[in-house]
Amino acid sequence: MLSDMKSYEIAACAALAAISAAVQIVHVGYPTQWGMWIDIVAIPWILAFFLFRGKGAFLVSIVGAIIITISAPSSWLGASMKWMGTMPMWLVPWIFTKIYKLRLKDFKKLRIIAFCTLVAIIVRGIIIIPTNYYYALPIWTGWTPEQAMTFLPWWIIFSLNAIQGILEVSVAWLLVFKFKLKRYATWK
Repeated sequence: MLSDMKSYEIAACAALAAISAAVQIVHVGYPTQWGMWIDIVAIPWILAFFLFRGKGAFLVSIVGAIIITISAPSSWLGASMKWMGTMPMWLVPWIFTKIYKLRLKDFKKLRIIAFCTLVAIIVRGIIIIPTNYYYALPIWTGWTPEQAMTFLPWWIIFSLNAIQGILEVSVAWLLVFKFKLKRYATWK
């Protein structure tokens, strides 16, 4: 994968991963009463998609998850949940670029980015709801899946993850298309 990327793309991905790490260490975000943070850690992961397509997003998200594992109090559990939750937000648009031959300029259209984001949020929910009940919450809280379902309804998990996904994509989209970071993209 890295052999297909140019050195400046790898360097930019490293910089995006470093930005992700910095906002994780400072922990810029809002803690919800249900234990999930609405944060900006994965915005560089989505930025990497817009600038370098799926390979860049994959690289930045993997390095970001490793850094979260090392630096966050939630360690590997938080890192794995952040990666599983955010992965659809760049993977779905990447798949759409393959299926529909979309180009970067197509994502400037609100109907396209809104549709991709909606599908990504649905996929995120399908992944993250059972993952919370059968993996994260039992480890983090000691609850059984049944207790977790009682104390934390599925719609809260879905809603918080939808807010997080919309924030990630919206800020990355604004940076690329309104603040003109698209000039650094390796695809048009």
